[in-house]
Amino acid sequence: MAGLFGFLDFTREGPGIRKDAPKKKTFFVFFETFFRNFWRFFSINLVYFLTSIPILTNGMATAGITNITRNIARDKHSFGLSDFFETIKRNWKQSLAVGIINTIITALLLFGIWFYNESYLQTQQTLSLAGLIMVLIVFAIFGIMNFYIYTLMITFNFKLKSLYTNSFKFVFVNLWKNLLCGICVLLIYGLYIFLALLFADIRVWLIEFIIMVSTLPAFKYLLIQFFTFGSIKKYIIDPYYKEHPDADIEKRRNLGLEVPDDDEEEPLSWE
Repeated sequence: MAGLFGFLDFTREGPGIRKDAPKKKTFFVFFETFFRNFWRFFSINLVYFLTSIPILTNGMATAGITNITRNIARDKHSFGLSDFFETIKRNWKQSLAVGIINTIITALLLFGIWFYNESYLQTQQTLSLAGLIMVLIVFAIFGIMNFYIYTLMITFNFKLKSLYTNSFKFVFVNLWKNLLCGICVLLIYGLYIFLALLFADIRVWLIEFIIMVSTLPAFKYLLIQFFTFGSIKKYIIDPYYKEHPDADIEKRRNLGLEVPDDDEEEPLSWE
């Protein structure tokens, strides 16, 4: 495949997509999509919370919920929990490896932030401040990379190294949308923290915890899909199909993409 990211090989099947799919990536469509699937997300969020154990199963659970939110973001049919576990079954090796790698890297970066912050507070040295800023930048880049890693994993047949290198490239290719998405995610977490500090009551904390567990995971990953898939389509999918217009018709349809005009069914468009 020509283009920025190298050879593309679709290996994931899907159940199909509505032909009358609305345009995506608008503020109102996002919330309409989320609330239309609220109860489906409710059960998935609970299962995600129960199965997302750092190092052990976090990566697999994230792959499962990413597949569901990717499908729903495109108005594809999703079987909910069965799709969640089927995705884990198909991608358990890579998702387990990614979960372990991400947990270790996150722990090291958090330690670096703590170390340089403490060093700067004690010494007021410019070198410590520079180290803190550098670690924060790396932490932000790595966080944005995770907007893409799992979508690339479940959509394409990439090796582990390619997942990280391609995700790193997407940080800068889609920089402004990534930053906006990151700000939105931080604001969501900030809201929960603010409410917890505002209402110092165990009953309020319990209610807030239940709301967070039952809504936040799917909300966050659906939001990420709305911000990121356009770039994945532009820089990976479109260049491949420009050179291979008749390739992978069914797989292209399953992603909600255009198919050749001479195909039996009406072409579908993401945009």
